[in-house]
Amino acid sequence: MREAKDGPPNRELYALLHLSPEASDEEIRKAYRQWAQVYHPDKYQAPHMKEIATENFQRICEAYEILSDENKRLIYDIYGMEGLTSGLELGPKLNKVEELKEELERLRQRKEQEKALAHFRPSGTILASLSLPQFLEGDGIMRGMAMSSEVQSQLSKNSILAFGGNLEVNDDSGGGAASVVLRHQLSSVSSIEFIASAGLRALASTVFKLILVSLLVFQIQLLLGIESSISVGWQKKDERMSAAGELKIGTSSFGASAHYTHRFSKKSHGRIQGRLGSTALELEVGGGRKISEFSTIRMLYSVGIQILLSRHFSSFFATGAFIIPASVYFLLKKFILKPYYLKREKQKALENMEKTSAQVQEAKAAAQKAQQLLQNVANRKRNKQLEIGGLIITKAVYGARKALTKLGETGESSDELASQVLDVTLPLNFLVNDSGRLKLHEGVKKSGIMGFCDSCPGEPKQLYVEYTYGGNRYEVLVDDYEELFIPQEAHRI
Repeated sequence: MREAKDGPPNRELYALLHLSPEASDEEIRKAYRQWAQVYHPDKYQAPHMKEIATENFQRICEAYEILSDENKRLIYDIYGMEGLTSGLELGPKLNKVEELKEELERLRQRKEQEKALAHFRPSGTILASLSLPQFLEGDGIMRGMAMSSEVQSQLSKNSILAFGGNLEVNDDSGGGAASVVLRHQLSSVSSIEFIASAGLRALASTVFKLILVSLLVFQIQLLLGIESSISVGWQKKDERMSAAGELKIGTSSFGASAHYTHRFSKKSHGRIQGRLGSTALELEVGGGRKISEFSTIRMLYSVGIQILLSRHFSSFFATGAFIIPASVYFLLKKFILKPYYLKREKQKALENMEKTSAQVQEAKAAAQKAQQLLQNVANRKRNKQLEIGGLIITKAVYGARKALTKLGETGESSDELASQVLDVTLPLNFLVNDSGRLKLHEGVKKSGIMGFCDSCPGEPKQLYVEYTYGGNRYEVLVDDYEELFIPQEAHRI
């Protein structure tokens, strides 16, 4: 089974037993015994409670049967339940247990190598520029070529250092540069970049970028050399479009540019770009299509003039050249593009909810039943923590990221928002250990935890928790696959 596109594999069995994917055999046995004591059918007399216990006990037993078997666990870790239920072959047909173990070990080592390479990621591009009019005039079809490469190194969880270089040849001119980039994640919604470079056209270049939520980028660049200049710009990008604008002032020229790119599908896009300055006036229209994983064909049509418009800098002219395209973009976005996409996304969300409504209702009912059996132990743990001033979960909600955001902003709940979230206060109180600590493991999807469920399939999810500890109030918000460890002083309100 391939990994989910929106995150790590759905390791539901680990979540079910409240285990880390790196859990030892002894930890698996211990977790099974603990959950078996809660869900063993013989502990309940009422018929409906015995039925709920039997259903969940079977899930616990199935998870333990797979995770306690070395071969089954290896297959599950790589292919998930699909690999266990469909008889999926691992490379060549394997008949012996030893061959199976060797093949699985080889695949595991490959995954570990890929994980290690994630801390050292090389990348590169080659771009060829072809001109049909130039070819028809007998001057050759190749107009220019650009090459670039970069190697990234993960310094820490939030910092990346990258070394790169580029070389560009266009008609009878060319240039190249080497650069060093330091990227640092300031928070979940913002990051900062410092770029220093030196090359053929410039002795030194310094770039400062501030990247805010929704991939909005503000950039300031200082270029020192024969043609010194300073430029300011912005860039906005999402799944469907990207737009940018820049104002550049140099020692002998000035100019402004703006472009807008719209993605029609996963493989095709259209683009319009305009440049206006002291040496050029140009409009470029075109598009492209991805023909393979590594190749894209683009066709662009340019209309413009290359003349000296002015030897003198006009702040009014330059500011207008920057503001007008940017203003047009923001007006188009606010009154045409954004309303259209919001309406389209809402329609898709409604269609998805209708398709998965029965599945979600069934999952929620199963989660509520599972919580019934956790209630006695959860209340007992909560009362014990209350006596000693320990960890008490006062509120916990798990569900769609958008729904949690709206609930946090308005504080009001509607039927639509309520259907996309689930109250998980009780199961989290159950998972608090005797030491007054709670840990949800990284890389494990939280919908698999006993008493949880996926209330909005296909949507990014988060977990919001309010808790008290030592008489103080705390709150924390984590993503679906993110580790949660409480209490922490950083969560204090």
